[in-house]
This record gives sequence, structure tokens and C-alpha cells, in this order.
Amino acid sequence: MLNYPLQKAFEYCEQQHFRLTRPRTRVLEIIAESSKPLGAYEILAELAKTENNPKPPTIYRALEFWKEHGFIHRIESLNAYLICNADHQHQGSQFLICDNCGDVIEAHICSLPNALKERVASNSFKPSSWNFEVHGVCSDCR
Repeated sequence: MLNYPLQKAFEYCEQQHFRLTRPRTRVLEIIAESSKPLGAYEILAELAKTENNPKPPTIYRALEFWKEHGFIHRIESLNAYLICNADHQHQGSQFLICDNCGDVIEAHICSLPNALKERVASNSFKPSSWNFEVHGVCSDCR
């Protein structure tokens, strides 16, 4: 039985008639199976265990596809990728990142806070996406 994010991603691709190549599928599975965000070369190393000599462009194409469709997030400060456990169609992302153990929690606040909305509006700016990262120490590490 697939976990929910994978099942939702594969159903979405079927409905949209997107190709689910073996590398594309495995990249998403590798990210979903990980308890921590993974860098592209960590994903490549995992993919090499089941695929014959995968190359970095294969990984980056798959990562871009899943990111573009909202099924993974890129944690900018870690240069790593994490499965989206929320509805993949949300606009903004926020992450609480433990600097001690590396755990990342997606906060699921799907609209800009009022103070930011006001600042955006006052500058006649239209955001296309947004990402907040808060570094600190999780409750398990305190």
C-alpha cells in the first residue's frame, strides 16, 4: 500500500496524462521514504542502487517535475528536498528546521500572514510563490 503523498502524486499524474518514468517514480519514492530532507546527490546514490548508472540530469529533471507540481519542496537553506505532506496545490511553504538533529516540519500555513500581505500590497507586488524557513531547536533536542 502506497503512502498518501505517493498515491496522490501518482493519481494526479494519471489524471493529467503525465509520464511516470521509472527514474521519476523512484526519485519521489526515495524522497517519500526518507525521514530527513535529501540532497540531489544523496537521491542519486539511492537511485543508483536500483537503476543502471543514473546521471545527475535525470535526478534534476525529476526533482523539477515533482517540485513544479507541488509534490516536493526544496529546503533552500539545506539545498535539499522533502516530500509535501499537505495538499500539493498550496501556494506557500514554511519549514521549522532543527539545527541539531536536522528534522524539518512543514508548518502548513497556506496564506501569507496579514503583515506580509499588507507589505506586498503596498509595494504593488504580486507573489508567485513563497517559502519561509525558521531554524532553531526541536522539542526532542531541547
